Amino acid sequence: MNVSKKGKDTLYECWKNKNFMIGFVILLSAILVAIFANVIAPYDYTQQNVADRLTAPCAKYWFGTDDLGRDLFSKVIYGTRIALWVAFLGGILQLVIGVVVGLVCGFFGKWVDRVLSFMTDLTWCIPGTILALAVVTMLGKGLTNTVIAISLVAWASYARAVRSKTLSLRNMAFVETGKAFGETNAALMIRYILPNIIPSLIVMVSLNLPATILSTTTLSFLGLGSQPPSPDWGLAISMGLDYITTAPWLSLFPGIALVYITFGFNLMGEGLRDLLDPHMKSQ
Repeated sequence: MNVSKKGKDTLYECWKNKNFMIGFVILLSAILVAIFANVIAPYDYTQQNVADRLTAPCAKYWFGTDDLGRDLFSKVIYGTRIALWVAFLGGILQLVIGVVVGLVCGFFGKWVDRVLSFMTDLTWCIPGTILALAVVTMLGKGLTNTVIAISLVAWASYARAVRSKTLSLRNMAFVETGKAFGETNAALMIRYILPNIIPSLIVMVSLNLPATILSTTTLSFLGLGSQPPSPDWGLAISMGLDYITTAPWLSLFPGIALVYITFGFNLMGEGLRDLLDPHMKSQ
């Protein structure tokens, strides 16, 4: 009965939190668009129709067409899949690296902490885009390589936060009890410490995902990420700059889509912060 009441209270708190609800609706709509892209999109985004090249938005082409006559609306719809894939893969990679490093630093301390903290601080202080450019140059062009590059330079924020939490938890009574029962170090970190950090990690992930999407879009914009004929929004914006005065819709609509999904992640992240970490509640 108490569990049921607690669940109802949680749902009520979520319903009351406007940021969470608006962000949730935005992201739910993006997920539905990605799932049913082949149903929603009126054309194949790779289908060329030179006779209709650079057609302004109209009843036939809602967002207009590009320089090869491809439907921009269909490209934006399919681009949602790429944006969500980038958020998912990038979030997982950053989280895994950051959590592992942070737990090891905070739990073992001493020289392990000093070495790994130095690596974390070094990664943290170098401008992310510059470091990501260097990594992409070594790995090669492509969307997956771009996401890996962004993740390899963006994990430091997770590591710093997890280290701080682990330092405050490792000497608490429940961890000492686990040690008394002969639990291994790995079990102490995963079963005793990590569950107490998860709420903070959920908030961090939701707030950091927009930066991951924007960073990947930036590299695609620079020609190092997705390659034609990918429907990636960053690539579409970059290609549309050549026609910015004659066909501004080529960059406008992908840009609006990018703002829409990052806005949704930001709002949901702020809502989750209010719900899961009241001490950091936004005013």
